[in-house]
Amino acid sequence: MNALDKIFNPNTVAVIGASNTEGSVGYELIRNLVGSGFKGTVYPINFKHKSIYGVRSYSKLSETRDEIDLAVIATPAHTVPDLVKECGEYGVGGIVIISAGFMEAGDEGHKMSDIILGYARKYKMRIIGPNCLGFIKPSIKLNVSFANKMALPGKIALISQSGALCTAILDWSVEQNVGFSHFVSIGSMIDVGFHDLIDYFGNDPNTSSIVIYMESLTNTRKFMSAARAFARNKPIIVLKAGKSDAGAKVALSHTGTLAGNDIAFDAAFKRAGIIPVDTIEQLFNAAQSLAMQPRPQGDRLAIITNAGGPGVLATDHLIKQNGKLAQLSEETMKKLDAVLPKVWSHGNPIDVLGDATSERYKAATEIILQDSNVDGVLIILTPQAMTHPDLIAREVVTVAGSSKKPILASWMGEGDVAEGCEILENGNIPVFRIPENAVNTFMNMVSYTRNIEALYETPSTIPHVFTPETDKSYELIRSVMDENRFVLTEDEAKDLLDLYDIPIARHQLAATEEEALKVCEEIGYPVVMKIASPDITHKTDVGGVVVNIRKPEDAKEAFNGILNSAKAAKPEANILGVLVEQMVSKKYELIIGSKKDPIFGPVIVFGMGGVAVEVFKDLNVGLPPLNMVLAKRLIEETKIYRLLKGYRGMDSVDIESIQFLLYKFAYLVMDFPQIKEIDINPFVVDEEGGVVLDAKVVLDENVTPERIRNYDHLVITPYPKELVSMWTMRNGEEVKIRPIRPEDEPMEKEMFGKLSKQTQYFRFFGYLGQVTHEMLTRYTQIDYDREIALIARIIDKDGEKKMIGVVRIVSDPDGEAAEFAIVIADKWQGYGLGNKFMDTIIKVAARRGIRKIYANVLQSNSTMLHMFRKRGFTIKQADEESNYAEKIIEEKTVEPVS
Repeated sequence: MNALDKIFNPNTVAVIGASNTEGSVGYELIRNLVGSGFKGTVYPINFKHKSIYGVRSYSKLSETRDEIDLAVIATPAHTVPDLVKECGEYGVGGIVIISAGFMEAGDEGHKMSDIILGYARKYKMRIIGPNCLGFIKPSIKLNVSFANKMALPGKIALISQSGALCTAILDWSVEQNVGFSHFVSIGSMIDVGFHDLIDYFGNDPNTSSIVIYMESLTNTRKFMSAARAFARNKPIIVLKAGKSDAGAKVALSHTGTLAGNDIAFDAAFKRAGIIPVDTIEQLFNAAQSLAMQPRPQGDRLAIITNAGGPGVLATDHLIKQNGKLAQLSEETMKKLDAVLPKVWSHGNPIDVLGDATSERYKAATEIILQDSNVDGVLIILTPQAMTHPDLIAREVVTVAGSSKKPILASWMGEGDVAEGCEILENGNIPVFRIPENAVNTFMNMVSYTRNIEALYETPSTIPHVFTPETDKSYELIRSVMDENRFVLTEDEAKDLLDLYDIPIARHQLAATEEEALKVCEEIGYPVVMKIASPDITHKTDVGGVVVNIRKPEDAKEAFNGILNSAKAAKPEANILGVLVEQMVSKKYELIIGSKKDPIFGPVIVFGMGGVAVEVFKDLNVGLPPLNMVLAKRLIEETKIYRLLKGYRGMDSVDIESIQFLLYKFAYLVMDFPQIKEIDINPFVVDEEGGVVLDAKVVLDENVTPERIRNYDHLVITPYPKELVSMWTMRNGEEVKIRPIRPEDEPMEKEMFGKLSKQTQYFRFFGYLGQVTHEMLTRYTQIDYDREIALIARIIDKDGEKKMIGVVRIVSDPDGEAAEFAIVIADKWQGYGLGNKFMDTIIKVAARRGIRKIYANVLQSNSTMLHMFRKRGFTIKQADEESNYAEKIIEEKTVEPVS
């Protein structure tokens, strides 16, 4: 049982602080609990009254002599810690704290919060709040709130940090006929956070989508993990308030200025498959539309309308939102000519004219839906004297029943179209008062489809082996921090990039005029000279850059001019000399950078570079780690991509090499939490390749220079390369054992395709049938925070890599227990690989703090049962065909994985 079941499915509820005073929070809580039809038992707790709201009152929990599933506390803040302790001692399952005066009330409030959380951990209780409205679960008529309305039943789960906003949404939802599976005010999140509720509602069969009003975010890594686990199957839609970032004002690099906190949120939401929206109306429009209609497979919208003006407005808004007006095929045009009046618009939007009947709307819609160039349809109706909005709505519902493309409607008006709107909603057609809102919703649906596709697209393998020189990189960073410096010189910054196989131009530091001339000769003219100083980050601002130096006389003049100009502009700066660099000229200038966001850790920036980077702001932002697909999406969603891939007959650059560059760059910021900001600007590139011309690296003064290997600064766990090892099977064949990667999908598909019927049945309790991409993404594209799958890979006699087995553990959301599964390809069974897999994965589980491993195993699978017994698993019969195996991992010194 999930720990939150006691809160959301209670049989008994105690209200501590219940009151007979009308208008008080304690009174409203009891009134809502007793008066909403909840079938469970409600116990008012208040020693001052014998009865409250007609229900017998108790002075304390123990007097009830009943098992209490849920306690609701609405008393002054200073009394709450002792009451939470009393709940724990009595064995209460979960608590909702309505009271305010904790996280928002200074040091004293923080101390009380810590005490409360300590009791929650000690007594294994979960707590919602404090400072919250409470929650409502309409399906069981449970209203644990002081709201003045009961929410309608439905399939949307709402999570809100603002209790005041909850009451406004509740009022709006009743008027708009929007229903909820759960309606939760989460408050200060002292214990239960967004991630807990996403996990809970993600597994709830009565919830189709999750909508969130978010003001702040803690436990970011857990939030990202939970969202990524469920976003593919249940849309998660977030309205984020307060995304602006004052910190960008003091940034030391272009990246720091450009990568504000708002775009960090956008990048995180995109990576998790979350739909971000800007208004409450969009929040619920997106949720309802995704529940009612299939997802669009592209952004090409067809618009059917009986009035030209609304069609034009919808088109303008679609283009503004980066959507596309569908180009109708010749066949579609001919079919429309046959059923529409001669004066129809002969294009998209399809104007069926003001006298359009229900039959005309139906015929046009059926034809448009058959066009392969159309991804979705918006049907607009304006009420006119000859229009029948109800009849047209019925025909639209009929047509939509057999469509695999989304249909949205805008019945413009109020009373005249009310019946038609009701018919559409009952027929699962989202209907909007104005077409612009329909377009917004369509584009949110498109965004969701794209993000999910990007997350689960199979990435290509990297072009070649990448082995960064991490030890030398660490020594470089350590030496700078040991000097109490936190800005690398350009020379140092380029050396660091070079250690990560990022191409840099030939360069050398010159402290004197003589050295500069010698370096120029060695590198070869033309050259560039730049001031070298850890105190000067924007070199052009102090006259510290001279380009296109072609002869020794110019080199002397440039060297002395740069030094004099820099000293005049920054007399206090520590000037190390002048950096002499090979002059490189290529067509395109890019920026590649990273900034450490206070919430999401390092974010990666890509886009158009050069001196005008802050003017054009053609940028895209992503989160590490990156694979080749994610790197490609980062590139494709910029305007400069059109030039990079070849524009109007120009040669394209090597896009794959830029993808690989981003892949390597991501590893640099992942491996070193000491990096606060990093700028490569510009990275110049053409069809012959690319090179770094300028680089800045700013270190974080708040991070130790000591080596850190746990990746705690990231919100997405990177590939656990520490689990890679070599091992020899009994037949003498050497295998590589390593964590699975998304790129392994083809190998796993081949292995699954060759499993015998018995091996399939033992592993999957059935036969596989067709092995689909969707199935394989579930096994290969995993969240390493929640799941570990180790594969065994060999290289066969033809030099091809083959997967010959896989073992995995999938942990529950709190990381306490994990389910075990294993399969070995038939040809390699009996060589000890299964035993090696089991021993290794048990060690991995222990290192992760997992305390229980369990599995279901067929009774006929005698080999597997023997392996479980050999390792101390307890085995019980589960049903007629299968057993349940369980092993408790003792808390002791954990052996290293080898």
